[in-house]
Amino acid sequence: MKDDGAAPEDLTRELHALRAELHRLNSHRFIRVHNSVPRMLAFNFARGLAVGLGTVLGASVLLSLLVWGLSQIEFLPIIGEWAAQISRQMRELQ
Repeated sequence: MKDDGAAPEDLTRELHALRAELHRLNSHRFIRVHNSVPRMLAFNFARGLAVGLGTVLGASVLLSLLVWGLSQIEFLPIIGEWAAQISRQMRELQ
């Protein structure tokens, strides 16, 4: 039998420290949320709503900047006129 030099008191102390750490991890908010199916579903639903709203708002801003930039191009007749027409329609909607 191999003697690693650990006294029983050391093992007991390590076991108590391990239990305390496990208790701290189990009481963490992330674990509490994911231990309950309804809470996990509500959390993921809210997260999905936030991601969807951010995606829509970001795409709207990016697309409006792109259309505005294209409407400023006058030397390309097809793209410039197309973008200007979209810009006029957007102004009419406001």
